[in-house]
Amino acid sequence: MNTTFARSLLKALPSVGRSCQLRTSSARLIRPFSSTSGVASDAKDKSRAIERQILNAQPEATADENSALSAITKMMQGERTRTNHAVSRDYSKMAESLEAEMIKQPYADRVPPHHLHVYSHKHNTILTLTRPNGNPLLSMGCGNLGFRKGHRSGYDPAYQLTSHVFGQMQERGYLLDINRLEVVLRGFGPGREAFTKVLLGGEGKNIRGLVSRVTDGTRIKFGGTRSRKVRRLG
Repeated sequence: MNTTFARSLLKALPSVGRSCQLRTSSARLIRPFSSTSGVASDAKDKSRAIERQILNAQPEATADENSALSAITKMMQGERTRTNHAVSRDYSKMAESLEAEMIKQPYADRVPPHHLHVYSHKHNTILTLTRPNGNPLLSMGCGNLGFRKGHRSGYDPAYQLTSHVFGQMQERGYLLDINRLEVVLRGFGPGREAFTKVLLGGEGKNIRGLVSRVTDGTRIKFGGTRSRKVRRLG
């Protein structure tokens, strides 16, 4: 009796014989760390792959150079993603700005110059080449060429000295380090004119192209103590 009633009840209501199942939402059925092919799992896997590529120096999955992922990675690593056209355009803008600045200030001090001091008085002529910070590189006088006492004064010893100093500057390789040269003249002896002749002549063809400024450093006395008695011969 009971079996017949149970069979008829199962035929009428088939869901009664099934085991009790909990009805859960589709979001809960998908586990957060599952590798199923669901939509949420695919999105999380993609986000993890992007994070892994950004954080690692050498990403496991290689992307295209023009993709958004590679752009983000390069930006995080401090690199710039620019095309050749953009780079050339930037360089052209820099060149135009530099040219405009040179036109406005053609004699502006862009590089600290070396200095060539010419000390010429009535008894001797001394040439000194210094670095931009003032440290001497080369210093010679007429006595270094064999002239003694009164023979050190005059036009010819100063001419030979200037030619020799220019040759030493070229032989020792100082011209490779000199971008700009400032000539500082001091005194009004015969060596002043001799230096000018050599600089404008054939011996100074490699030097005068580097000269950017010529200044006069002759000391002039204003007041002060009484000067020495002027020497008078005869």
